[in-house]
Amino acid sequence: MDEQNWLTMMQEQLQLKQVEDTNQYTEQFGLVLSKRDAQMLLTEKNHILKQQQRVEFGTSVLPQMIRAFCDSPFMAQHTYVDTLIGLQELFFLYKNEMQDEITDEELLNFMREQFDTVCCGDLEYLGSTCLEIFAQAIRAGYHDYAQMRGQNQFDKFDLVQRWDKELYLDTLRTLCGWR
Repeated sequence: MDEQNWLTMMQEQLQLKQVEDTNQYTEQFGLVLSKRDAQMLLTEKNHILKQQQRVEFGTSVLPQMIRAFCDSPFMAQHTYVDTLIGLQELFFLYKNEMQDEITDEELLNFMREQFDTVCCGDLEYLGSTCLEIFAQAIRAGYHDYAQMRGQNQFDKFDLVQRWDKELYLDTLRTLCGWR
């Protein structure tokens, strides 16, 4: 076995252990990955990296992603692996789309916040709307996200008016003639 294959194999074993070790934290939220699940996530991650023409050096972002999302009210054991695969796809796609201007932590913070709020756990909306709009802003030169580490940013770019209880009640009062 040549040195490069040996190093690759050692890196993969280390990443597998790091992903499996997240179970110690995530089991308190009812989420556990089997060894097969962890291997599948890493295989998918490597496929996504090739697809996005990216390279990951050192520690994988996957354990950080798992810890960032495991306590979301929209994570469930029966969709855990599929959701993590989808999150990985979005993460690496938007690292490219944002031209690596944003750190992993900032992107994960932004993704998690939108996943739990605006998106209500919908990966399609997260990717096609929230991340797309944010990426456009970053490519246009927006940098204020850094001081907030990617949090509390989407309101500045969201084009969709959200339901507002007070506005609804005011409209209802007006339409019904209530005071």
